[in-house]
Amino acid sequence: MIPVTGVYTKSIQAKLIRAQRGREMRRERCILFSLLALTALVVSLATVEAAETLPKTNLTWHYYKLNTTCRYAEAYVRSQVEFYWNELKDGSIAPKLLRLLYSDCFVNGCDASILLDGPNSEKTASQNRGLGGFALIDKIKTVLESRKECKGVVSCADILNLATRDAVHLKGRFESNAASVDLPSPSISWESALAYFKSKGLDVLDLGTLLGAHTLGRTHCSYIEDRLYNFNGTNKPDPSMDTSFLAEMKKKCPQRVKKGQPDPLVFLNPESGSSYNFTNSYYSRILSHKAVLGVDQQLLFGDDTEQITEEFAAGFEDFRRSFALSMSRMGNLQVLTGSQGEIRKNCRVRNN
Repeated sequence: MIPVTGVYTKSIQAKLIRAQRGREMRRERCILFSLLALTALVVSLATVEAAETLPKTNLTWHYYKLNTTCRYAEAYVRSQVEFYWNELKDGSIAPKLLRLLYSDCFVNGCDASILLDGPNSEKTASQNRGLGGFALIDKIKTVLESRKECKGVVSCADILNLATRDAVHLKGRFESNAASVDLPSPSISWESALAYFKSKGLDVLDLGTLLGAHTLGRTHCSYIEDRLYNFNGTNKPDPSMDTSFLAEMKKKCPQRVKKGQPDPLVFLNPESGSSYNFTNSYYSRILSHKAVLGVDQQLLFGDDTEQITEEFAAGFEDFRRSFALSMSRMGNLQVLTGSQGEIRKNCRVRNN
């Protein structure tokens, strides 16, 4: 059972307990270390016991160290992430990797297919515009493949998971900044968003929690243009937006009337901006009708999602704990095992 503390109401408490019991009944199979990487994220971000909060698996902690010739795989990954963070001063690497992991897991499962190049690859889909972090994954793979004991051992899926875990741990902050890609529009209703999450085996608590990654990050104005100027084809703005906030966003995102006009980037949470502080202010802004994305503001229109929003707006630690748990759930989506997949020599291309 989940240890529930802080400001959870009995209703949210019951939802968490029911969700956890359902999670413990499923035994999804994972590729080598992928879930364990997200499990470590839970431990590093929230003071909870893994045995109490994570789905049961047959995986082994520190798989590479205990079961392969590449005993220091995790150290090699961490070293490269630290280089980006400390030497290159790239404060956006954690947000980039988080979005990359989300885009990978929500399409065909956590199989690193998002890393593949090609004219019809997932990364070329319009929904994945602006993805980053590929260079770091390439660098880590090159380092691992250059070592005799690691050549052909560490999968690209695990590299992505491990790198995301380490980047988040170092930063302590987040940003959320074509094949069969079916990622939903940022303007969909909460009902459609929930249906999409349920189709992936996730629940309403996962929806309300994982959207909290928008507490940081940026988006192109084109993704919110409909809210500002033509909501649901009315030629009027979204009536749920705070009027002063609407005026502010219109200044940042002038209406585009011809091709070639710039498509500026705006922060998903102006309160965080470029500081990348991971807080629950995202939920407070939703309650004030100052969410940037339509799907975020939609959380107020469902009874369960509204209550989740209110709870997380009142308690940061509860949000952080739930976020870590939902991240581990997402990392367990449709992963490949055994002969189902391959360990690529180059994360951008298939071996054959």
